Amino acid sequence: MISTILSQNTNDANRDKAFTSLRARFPNWEDVPESPVADVVAAIRPAGLGPQKGPRIRDILQTIRKTRGRIELDFLRELPREDARTWLRNLPGVGPKTAAIVMLFALGMPAFPVDTHVYRVTGRLGLRAPELSVEAAHARLEKLIAPEEYARAHLLLIRLGREVCHARKPECPLCPLRSMCPYYRRLRTTARKP
Repeated sequence: MISTILSQNTNDANRDKAFTSLRARFPNWEDVPESPVADVVAAIRPAGLGPQKGPRIRDILQTIRKTRGRIELDFLRELPREDARTWLRNLPGVGPKTAAIVMLFALGMPAFPVDTHVYRVTGRLGLRAPELSVEAAHARLEKLIAPEEYARAHLLLIRLGREVCHARKPECPLCPLRSMCPYYRRLRTTARKP
């Protein structure tokens, strides 16, 4: 969960540096809730947005400890999927993407995370309606994709979004899905018009 929060609005390298720095400063998560927020912010500086992420991380860990008596999430594996999702979403600053990532990758529960790349690529591929919100896209894509494929599909869509289906200048001729992509068809049709 902490790594996911650190990843917001930064790249993987900066996220990893910030996480390593945070763990070096706080080898035990139990030390974070009582520490000055300035110490957390300083530790996560490489990820950027420290003044927003630092208090959020501390608040989340405080809430988990207050609710559970200690900082751990393994108990969520025993809950029904939607109860686990609701519990995570009730943590301060945890949205649908963070909850889904924790469920899928940390708890082994079926959930489909939708980040900016997944949202863009699935919209261009016509897998979701253009007006569908990011939050609603989670539920839509969970119905569309087989649960056993959530992790693989999530990672492949991110890779496609990062490497080919860029936000500003998608490299459609390089896309392995261009033959089935409505966005690509529209671009080709527009390009042919006199």
